[in-house]
Amino acid sequence: MFDQDTIAQLAAELHRSEKSRVQVEHFSKRFPGMTIADGYAVSRAWVQVKIAEGRQVRGHKIGLTSRAMQISSQIDEPDYGTLLDDMFFEPGSIPTERFIAPRVEVELAFILKRKLAGADVSVEDVLAATEYVTPAIEIIDSRIEQFDRHTKVMRKVYDTISDNAANAGIILGGKKVHPREVDLPWCGAILRQNGAVEETGLAAGVQGHPAIGVAWLARKLAAWGESLAAGEVVLAGSFTRPVAAKKGDVFDADYGPLGRFEFKFT
Repeated sequence: MFDQDTIAQLAAELHRSEKSRVQVEHFSKRFPGMTIADGYAVSRAWVQVKIAEGRQVRGHKIGLTSRAMQISSQIDEPDYGTLLDDMFFEPGSIPTERFIAPRVEVELAFILKRKLAGADVSVEDVLAATEYVTPAIEIIDSRIEQFDRHTKVMRKVYDTISDNAANAGIILGGKKVHPREVDLPWCGAILRQNGAVEETGLAAGVQGHPAIGVAWLARKLAAWGESLAAGEVVLAGSFTRPVAAKKGDVFDADYGPLGRFEFKFT
């Protein structure tokens, strides 16, 4: 595993990349023996840098939830990152200068009313601990370049994990519903970009049920002696492919019975 100096060095590189909007090269290229555990260690160190600057943790995101993405990343489980207070946006204007190469994904967010902790958290536990579920858009971004600037090789999952699972922003909108009031796997959405339908999907695309990933995350955090706290927001995973966004793009996220909202990159 990485030593503490390497972890701190790579976390600092990510921090500078975010501020300068200049991507860094793949960590996995520089450190061929890098592991998933190394990736999480770097990500956690970066979050601590942000907390030291005054940021507050408001939740977590779950990524790589589709079977296709796991196969392509050569892993057999999702990954996760941390949501900080300055990542939250209202529908409407989204400042493009906050990002390097933003992409948007369609998701559902779980807002918890009580703690989820332990190595045996189940889907039923998640539903019981959830105050409400609401439509959400995740804005993903890459402080680590997606494709190597020299070889054009795609980054590895270790890079993505160290990069806070590529999380950069979240937009909450639409209706707030109790998780037992709707058939969550059948919740769907249509994502339009500048008037054209770019993506459609069902929440069943997230491992069959979006609460499965939330239960997985609670169990995963238990290994660190941590838990999901009351009041936290948990992004359950995307059920569409990411759609690239640039300044001037207008997006319309239509979740049918769960509501509809627009946002524009300005």
